[in-house]
Amino acid sequence: MTLTPGKLWGLRRMADANGVFKMTAVDQRPPIKGPIAAHMGSEQAPWDQVARFKGLLVETLQDQSTAMLLDPHYAIPHSLDVLSPQKGLIVTLEDSLFEETAAGRLSSDIDDWTVAKIKRMGGDAVKVLAWYRPDAGDEVNKAQQDYVKRIGEECARYDIPFLFELLVYPLAADAHQTKDYVEMQGKKADDVLASVEEFAKPEYGVDVFKLESPVNAADADGSAAVQAVFDEMGRLAGRPWVMLSAGAGKPEFRKVLEHAFAAGASGFLAGRAIWLDAFNAYPDWDAIRAGLEGGAADYMRDISDLADAKAADWTKHSCYGEGGARFTPGDASFRHDYADFGV
Repeated sequence: MTLTPGKLWGLRRMADANGVFKMTAVDQRPPIKGPIAAHMGSEQAPWDQVARFKGLLVETLQDQSTAMLLDPHYAIPHSLDVLSPQKGLIVTLEDSLFEETAAGRLSSDIDDWTVAKIKRMGGDAVKVLAWYRPDAGDEVNKAQQDYVKRIGEECARYDIPFLFELLVYPLAADAHQTKDYVEMQGKKADDVLASVEEFAKPEYGVDVFKLESPVNAADADGSAAVQAVFDEMGRLAGRPWVMLSAGAGKPEFRKVLEHAFAAGASGFLAGRAIWLDAFNAYPDWDAIRAGLEGGAADYMRDISDLADAKAADWTKHSCYGEGGARFTPGDASFRHDYADFGV
């Protein structure tokens, strides 16, 4: 894999000086809007309440984060002025409302948002989540593949890193039915691995994978058998990758990270494992802040220390060759080289 200037710069902005990603997700929508709406007994959560919580996340957790993942509906308009310019800015592009069909789920962009707009507003990377099951309907899988391919092409055109998140989900015949943004219970490791293998193909243009545990988080027990599955996932990814928490509890996610780092992961991009305990105090804003500054910050320190000790430097991933991640212009001038990238 070769890196263009924009992709190299964006990836460096997302990591620390040692090439480790310690990134906090603030882009969740249903997991935040749902509890707020339920407390208020309304169908919709008030914008100001959702945005206020996201603002607190940025204020309290950014110091320990190398980058923050923000959404353009709530987090960016409310929190961009308090986000440190020393932190990487990742912007989510996919709509949280997916289309559920008999053959599987279909993803789409947030209305009126594009890769170009994210680049123009100063984002360091574009993040997209696509639900995927290798055994979903052929038309659904083709649509999901085309969707991801389009995002990859646009990220290449605008020279911005593409951070791609994959989640398996229950099909109509599965026992564990949920539309919530949580880990699918009873998921098959083979489905996770086959999904990673598909989107690791060069035509999708993925720069960094944000991956779920290939086994249920509760089953990440430190055994050699589980480690072998993580090792295979890292091999199939074939480029830098980080772990997502998918709503796992603090102890469970830490065990997942142990396996992931042993398999070559370069860090994490996590949300609820870090801040959910504090959010459960809603609507007591003082208690929420205390929880974020206390238990959430402590946990962030713990998994960051773990990443410092065991995560892989993304710049030294074998996908970049012997010299590591770098931009190497050709014999032509830099100006003409860069024009070839479509910017």
